[in-house]
Amino acid sequence: MNHKFIAIAVATAAAGSFVLTNAASAREIKIVGSSTVFPYTQAVAEEFARAGGKAPTVESTGTGGGMKIFCAGIGESHPDITGASRAMKSSEKADCEKNGVKDVTEVLLGYDGLSVANSRKGKKFSVTKPQLYQALAAKVPVDGKLVDNPYKKWSDIDKALPNQPITAYGPPPTSGTRDAFVELVFHYVCKKGKLPFWADAKKGAGDKKAFKKMYKADCTAMRTDGPFIEAGENDNLIVQRLDADPNAVGIFGYSFLFENQDKLQALQIGGVEPSMETIASGEYGISRPLFIYIKNAHRKVIDGMTAFIEEYVSDKAMGDGGYLSERGLVVLPADKLKEVQEGARKAKKMAAK
Repeated sequence: MNHKFIAIAVATAAAGSFVLTNAASAREIKIVGSSTVFPYTQAVAEEFARAGGKAPTVESTGTGGGMKIFCAGIGESHPDITGASRAMKSSEKADCEKNGVKDVTEVLLGYDGLSVANSRKGKKFSVTKPQLYQALAAKVPVDGKLVDNPYKKWSDIDKALPNQPITAYGPPPTSGTRDAFVELVFHYVCKKGKLPFWADAKKGAGDKKAFKKMYKADCTAMRTDGPFIEAGENDNLIVQRLDADPNAVGIFGYSFLFENQDKLQALQIGGVEPSMETIASGEYGISRPLFIYIKNAHRKVIDGMTAFIEEYVSDKAMGDGGYLSERGLVVLPADKLKEVQEGARKAKKMAAK
């Protein structure tokens, strides 16, 4: 029996937490989660190891997969931190609490643009959010009816777009990038009535709840008939496939575009390219926040965890001109960064969802 990491239930139900022994665990810090956050966490892990810390294990499981693993419990067999390309859902927080993970700190790292890109050997073009929806949604409006997506070429949607097959590599359903793409593109188009069918549906729905139920049901699924191809949680694999197929596009976080500018070019979204400046200003239309979640019960038990968190939220990492911005992270404003740093260092507990 491992006596270094014994969880003792607190008798008082109101406390609802776990007390752990103070004996430090010899195992390395374990981190799971978002493929988009992965390169940032990996960079911090490398810097931490160079400074003499024990190198953490960092695994790209996707945001949803990471939350499931993270929330499974407290103890040496469970990870200490998870990365996320969206905020933790209320259902995930409930799952955490059910399994005794009741003290969690949410750290807003910065912002990221969801890039749609192709090979530099391919044709550079611009698309709108409605055109992206029409290219990749499972069902789209045609002649006033919602039907299985019939579009095979970009030019089928608009003759001004390239006369080439729609081939898009993107993340699986467990990915926060997938969640964010659906929310920022599909739901935006449908909710805002950016196509006549959805504008009419909004008017005829009767109330907001009925309309929300409708677009959540009919404006969420990615097409499964071939043009959209799930490429797993390894965004580097998408980069490789785009390099091999100049007609294909890929969907991933800005950091991967940033790191592969010699091979890839961004599609403009509504005439705007993703960049540090356009993402920070909000001018680029598909951007989202990035997070890590810290299991506070592990801080004093896992050797080096406090120092690792300090490294992660330091100015040299997360600050303006820090090494994470050099990898594509759009950094927080100075006042917000200070607030986030203080919350991370003091183990500020997440607010109720």
